[in-house]
Amino acid sequence: MTSASVSNDTATSPGLPASLELGAVRLIVTDLDRSIAFYRDVIGLLPAMSSEAHCCMLSSEDGSVVLELEARADAERAGMHAGLYHVALLAPSRRELANMVLRIIATRTPVQGASEHHTHEAIYLADPDGNGLELACDWPQSQWPSVRDFEAMRPDPLDVDDLLKQADPSNVPAHAGPGLRVGHLHLHVGDIAEARAWYEGVIGFDPIMQIPTASFMSVGGYHHHLAVNTWKGEGAPAVPTTAVGMRWWTVRVPSVADIDALAARLNEANAAYQRVSASCLDVADRWGNVMRCMKMLDE
Repeated sequence: MTSASVSNDTATSPGLPASLELGAVRLIVTDLDRSIAFYRDVIGLLPAMSSEAHCCMLSSEDGSVVLELEARADAERAGMHAGLYHVALLAPSRRELANMVLRIIATRTPVQGASEHHTHEAIYLADPDGNGLELACDWPQSQWPSVRDFEAMRPDPLDVDDLLKQADPSNVPAHAGPGLRVGHLHLHVGDIAEARAWYEGVIGFDPIMQIPTASFMSVGGYHHHLAVNTWKGEGAPAVPTTAVGMRWWTVRVPSVADIDALAARLNEANAAYQRVSASCLDVADRWGNVMRCMKMLDE
């Protein structure tokens, strides 16, 4: 599979279903044991070794896999290139988010920031290899401002004291409870207009909000399932194969017909992709950020 390029005027009919979900994100790390300890002790995820060599699956208590770790001891720390900015792990409640904050405090883990986004609360940090994480919890959608209004969406500092009132510091669960999932992905790219042409015009996300150096997209009116930015510089190069970071992120759709529709849009755009199976398709953007589209598991 090669990375795709698409002209800025390429556009097809939208096609991603409003009921899509984001699935597991695979991350490249250098020391599997070190990363497992971080995600277990700080985030609260439960590790299970994969059938693949040097890989580990990380899930919440309900068994839902949130992250996959792939160890490559020779991988280099990410530099000034495209790739993962952060993966957002979305807690099902403020109490769950508060418990994660208490685990951060107990383990003396550094954080990079904390914001009130008015659609969601967020804490930012990085794993031992520098892979960016956002720990988040959505406010009820009825309380959201217009997600297309930049001024209404301008972030404020997070009220950490109020958040921590939701949890009991003397009884912090060791593990993330049921319902923790991937909420959104935020990627570094080299060109906003080209990224929008690809992710909106071909892949099928809806535009939500744009600023000169970033764009936010979703389906179904969500605040964002995907964001892209040029904060590593306009014209940032593609993701090196030698770097830590994201191997792929996952979009889960209800039916094989949705995957077939995506394949048709990719064919129309003359974009390369890999049909892994009838129910799974991999495609990379112009900068090597790989999206895996797969059918949801049947209940």
